[in-house]
Amino acid sequence: MNYTQKLTLLVIVLFSTFAFAQRKKEPTIQEKIWGKEVLTEITNIPEQWKNESAVYLFRTIDYIYDRPHNSIEYTKISHSRIKLQDQAAVTEFSTFKYPVNNSYYSYGMSKVTNKLTVGVKIIKPDGTEVVIDTEKEVIENEKEKKLAIPNLEKGDIIDYFFYENSIMGENDLYHYSPVENYVNTVYPIMNYKFALTTEKDFFINYSSLNGAPELTRKDIATKNKKDNRREYFFELTNVAKNNSKRWFYPYLELPAYKFQVNFARTGKYEKKAYTFISEDANKIKSTIKKEDIFNFYEDKFRPYGKLGDVQRFLKDKKFSSNEEKIKAVYYYIRHKYFTNYIEALIVDDADIIYPYEYYGKNPIFFNEEKDFIRFFAAFLKEEKIDYEILVGTKRYNGDIDNLLLESNVNFLMKVNTTPALYIESFNHISNVNRINHLLEDTNAYALKVTDRKYIEDIETITFPKSTYQQNNNTEKLVVTISDDFSVATVNKTATYNGHNKLDEQKDRLKFYDYVYEDYKKYGTKPLYEKIKNKKTKAKYKKEFEALIAKMKEKQKEKFKSHSNNEYSFEIDNYDFSIIQTGRYSATEPFEINEQFEITDDLIKRAGKNYVIEAGKLIGNQVEIDEKEKIRDHHIYMGYPRSFNNEISITIPEGYTVAGLEKLNTTVTNSTGGFESSATVNNNTLTITTHKFYANNFEKKENWNKMIDFLEAAYQFTQEKILFKKQ
Repeated sequence: MNYTQKLTLLVIVLFSTFAFAQRKKEPTIQEKIWGKEVLTEITNIPEQWKNESAVYLFRTIDYIYDRPHNSIEYTKISHSRIKLQDQAAVTEFSTFKYPVNNSYYSYGMSKVTNKLTVGVKIIKPDGTEVVIDTEKEVIENEKEKKLAIPNLEKGDIIDYFFYENSIMGENDLYHYSPVENYVNTVYPIMNYKFALTTEKDFFINYSSLNGAPELTRKDIATKNKKDNRREYFFELTNVAKNNSKRWFYPYLELPAYKFQVNFARTGKYEKKAYTFISEDANKIKSTIKKEDIFNFYEDKFRPYGKLGDVQRFLKDKKFSSNEEKIKAVYYYIRHKYFTNYIEALIVDDADIIYPYEYYGKNPIFFNEEKDFIRFFAAFLKEEKIDYEILVGTKRYNGDIDNLLLESNVNFLMKVNTTPALYIESFNHISNVNRINHLLEDTNAYALKVTDRKYIEDIETITFPKSTYQQNNNTEKLVVTISDDFSVATVNKTATYNGHNKLDEQKDRLKFYDYVYEDYKKYGTKPLYEKIKNKKTKAKYKKEFEALIAKMKEKQKEKFKSHSNNEYSFEIDNYDFSIIQTGRYSATEPFEINEQFEITDDLIKRAGKNYVIEAGKLIGNQVEIDEKEKIRDHHIYMGYPRSFNNEISITIPEGYTVAGLEKLNTTVTNSTGGFESSATVNNNTLTITTHKFYANNFEKKENWNKMIDFLEAAYQFTQEKILFKKQ
């Protein structure tokens, strides 16, 4: 071969290699998504949506689960195209916010990489496309990225996608996070598509809800037929927007879907999945039956726990009944194995000292429902007290018959005393006999336990329901007006009962409000007393006291802000105290006292007389606008509840009261009511109100009945009285 031939051959080889490399070049994510065939020709909005702020031309959501080599890979692609029809939509879509999600970490022995890619382009009315440089325009902090979309105008179309990808190294068993989505958004959707793609060894639990179409399956051929990929999808057109915002559970009424994908490499790992899983990766599991619940939990609640601490607590104590003993033990272990460590968690988080060495080796700390149930079952077994384990799901998930995901399961224990006691896994404010309000009046499964050890049967039961009388707020305000009418001084006592107290306790109590209460009750030592080293003790004391002082200052500001929002008044000279925490009994209220001054808005001069905004002293009430009076869906509330107010105002000397007739009203019906009265006795004006929601659910046909008493309560807040100069 001569030189020319060699050179020609080399050029051919190099060109072929280059051409091959060019053909094999992996397309970018933008090319993958925007290069797909999409419904680009659809830009005209249907007549019924011409006046909407914005309309989605299409929304597609793809979930893809793959097995590249020995790894497993998850990809979610959300791709939308929306037409902006007014300035409100332009303003909303001028900024995109999304989490910082690029990371690399270890999961067991596997390495995990997560990456989020965002693409945005604007399509102008003349068809011009402007691709946004998402790296250049983004502003990033520790938790969030903010992407500004410049030069956006009415009539523009935004095409955007979020591409999430996660690759995990070799793993034989992995549970992907459950997915729960509903189709409708605040804007109408012309075309919607959901797709789920998997291959061998991925097991799917999936269900369509409330009219969402059932899945269509399409097999995607591979070299090995046994490894064929499977795509499951459904499509919808002309999806109406979701108008309901108040008291609405979308998963009970809107088209929706729920699913979970579990990876199990071989039959051996399928058996170790420890979750609801189908018997065949080729078959979707769409429901969890009563028998599945029994088989799955049959051996997962065997009594287990070291009861030495409980036995020492019970020693030399006498109880009038098993009910009294059970309650005492519950609150004791709530402290021993939970609140006892709260101080350490706070100190560690504040980086004051490393605290855990002061709690002995292998301390017991309960933060899982199942662990707590097994421990409490061990105590009941030792005391020869019968019990059942209740398996339920919160109301917004639908009936227990439609259960699909183990993450939607909640557990309680029912102790078969007379009367029965309900026990749930504790937190710092939990009570015996308080059932989660979202489980009330729902169907559940009772796992029947024999010999206080073996689960041998299962039956369907219904949780009891609380009443609006039990879930009550009572607020008493004593109002004193200064001689010059410039300041109203308020002394307020608020008492919260039932489920109403739970929200208040969560919002208002800080750890020092209850941890030291428990230390005193059970004779245990705070962390400070456990520290022996003088230098460490001094450092701890100084920094911990500074931390608490700062937290108390913030707590006071939060209480003050709460009152500002409640009354729509700016208040001054605020102070508060907690009278009782309500933590040791379901019937014991949470009670607080607040004192503050109102210097503006409440009192206005009218010549020689004064107008008092008396109605506002019951706090802000629900205001129903005209659009909200049309209700498309049923009404789902947390629980029945009631609110009582008693306001005492000392009438300044030399004045009388006019306008009381507006403060006397009664509107009640089967859904609830509002009642108010105003009376004068000697020099005191007393205003009382009672508002109640009779049920936790109302049909949409009863919405007008609810509006009647809601509007009566709101109107009351607009009423004024007159202090007339004699």
